[in-house]
Amino acid sequence: MAYIELDVKKLQHNFHFLNKLFQSNQIHWGVVSKLLCGNEIYIKELVEMGIREIHDSRISNLKVIKKVNPEVQTVYIKPPAKRSIRSLVKYADVSFNTEYETLKLISDEAVRQRKTHKIIVMIEMGDLREGVLGENLIAFYRSIFELPNIEIVGIGTNLNCLNGVMPSHDKLIQLSLYKQLIDATFHVKIPWVSGGSSVTIPLLLKKQMPAGVNHFRIGETLYFGNNLVTRKTIKGMRSNVFTLYAEIVELMEKPIVPIGELGTNVAGEQFEVNEADYGKTSCRALLDLGLLDVDPQHLTPIKKELTITGASSDMLAIDLGENKTAIKVGDLVSFHLDYMGVLKVLNSNYIEKKVTNKSSIT
Repeated sequence: MAYIELDVKKLQHNFHFLNKLFQSNQIHWGVVSKLLCGNEIYIKELVEMGIREIHDSRISNLKVIKKVNPEVQTVYIKPPAKRSIRSLVKYADVSFNTEYETLKLISDEAVRQRKTHKIIVMIEMGDLREGVLGENLIAFYRSIFELPNIEIVGIGTNLNCLNGVMPSHDKLIQLSLYKQLIDATFHVKIPWVSGGSSVTIPLLLKKQMPAGVNHFRIGETLYFGNNLVTRKTIKGMRSNVFTLYAEIVELMEKPIVPIGELGTNVAGEQFEVNEADYGKTSCRALLDLGLLDVDPQHLTPIKKELTITGASSDMLAIDLGENKTAIKVGDLVSFHLDYMGVLKVLNSNYIEKKVTNKSSIT
């Protein structure tokens, strides 16, 4: 059975690297857990590292977090659907919001549950995901700030999530100015300006982060150690927190070129024949995972001599060339994965989830 392994020691290393970075810049931060797809084994690892604020985009995942540790502050990081308000108030301490009608329902439900629900008002800054338009912000705030059992704890924005608009010093200065405008107009003091995410870390590293932005939401860089601008690993961080393993279920020498009239495969792809490969053979292996579990474009074999040649719904084909390392049936082939690769694998019920290096943590 194929499985994915999380290296706890490497994850903890990345957590401490980021925690030190944010503390030195007086920035509060929370971990985005949506990559983990609510897997309780991995959620426990986050909590055991000392993380006390976790963000997610699925209420079912927040429920798991509260089960693991009810004291963790949970943040729902997209505008909630009306039909989920009851569960939202029950399992999320904080949520992103942009609609008055939704907030009125949250207020009513918070009254019923005898809770105070915290709100981050999201502002549109150009990426055209969720957010109140800047010119409507004051009127929107005025309509919601006296709703019962609602506490507005921040304003925020999402950049680079939908249309690839990058964060910049100017955009984040503008976000900070919105906070100052609200504070001055309504004689309040909003604690958080939540403008930071993994894609904003390069600005922080280059000392270009406006002082007013004091809250970050971090997922990808924690799990992969990457700079989302340069697409390289940040110096001092670990990139290989996750490793995927799949077992060889067939290994034979076969023709390189398919035999017969070619149509499209189950993924709608058509094999392109290289005429130079006619008559040639290669050592070819089938592995016990497929498109149902992950898209091959998000996988990189750790052994460089291996090449992914295709996939069906349940099997992955790789070319071993001359198989100089004498790989055999039953052996495991290991892969590095990018963000979307890990996300797809962790969302698969057919891939076992494991941890390693847990006992070596001091």
